[in-house]
Amino acid sequence: MLAVVGTVPDPDFPLAVGRVDMVGDKLRIDGKLIPVNRGTPALLGAMVNTLKVLGQKDIIGFMVGDIGLGDGSRNLYQYLVDNSSQMDFQAIVFHYLQPDVDWHNKILFMLNDLEKKPVMIADAGFMYAAKMSGQAQSYDLFTPDVGELSFLADEMAPHPFYTRGFILHDDNQVPDLIGRAYLHGNAAKNLLVKGATDYIADKNGVVFSVNSPIAEAMEAMGGTGDTVTGIVTALAGTGMPILKAAKIAAKVNRVAGFNANPTPATQVSQIIQQIPQALEKVLKSYEQ
Repeated sequence: MLAVVGTVPDPDFPLAVGRVDMVGDKLRIDGKLIPVNRGTPALLGAMVNTLKVLGQKDIIGFMVGDIGLGDGSRNLYQYLVDNSSQMDFQAIVFHYLQPDVDWHNKILFMLNDLEKKPVMIADAGFMYAAKMSGQAQSYDLFTPDVGELSFLADEMAPHPFYTRGFILHDDNQVPDLIGRAYLHGNAAKNLLVKGATDYIADKNGVVFSVNSPIAEAMEAMGGTGDTVTGIVTALAGTGMPILKAAKIAAKVNRVAGFNANPTPATQVSQIIQQIPQALEKVLKSYEQ
């Protein structure tokens, strides 16, 4: 089984835990339907469609409504700590959550105490908390965009709002920021940096870069970073090595976007629909 921990931007959405599947164009969890747009729902939609090709594995979602005030996230953190016996997963990804170092540490210590530790992936708010806690290297993969990478690269910044200007400057190239993040212990064991070019790296530097095919409209679309995180989580959950999973995920996300023939009006759900065909194509190219 694979696990996803995240939020829905709806303050009235209750804490929901259960198997995730698709009903038409919506996600279903614990009897509740969620539109697939950006954020954690887009990540989940990408995982569901990736697993259509890889072979079905159950996805267990831990979801709650939170519009940034943190109440929902804290309730979800409490649930995870109180129900550690449920944490039997091949991989777990933490996504849009209010950063809270104390709760982050409680969850990390709980996961470290498991007899079988899952592949651990963090993005967005929980990745911030991992860096802020000094525990970034406990994770197998972070999936930042370039702006988030700048925060990881700033050893002085206690919060993304305080990333120093000279680090954010365009003259700082992504490989340099990656090196700086590792130098100060603020990166996971592996990185998938999302951008115009996607970079896959470890402590030794950039291992792969992926920059084709190009669908320029995707750069302005919300949710495409969420989909690549969902794809890599599904791939890693099958036992695929992280760096290979990250490279394939970056390629699949681009092929799916290209095949959707996107315009600025395209919705991320249209790209998610293209993932199975894109994954089959990319996997076939690896076999040749």
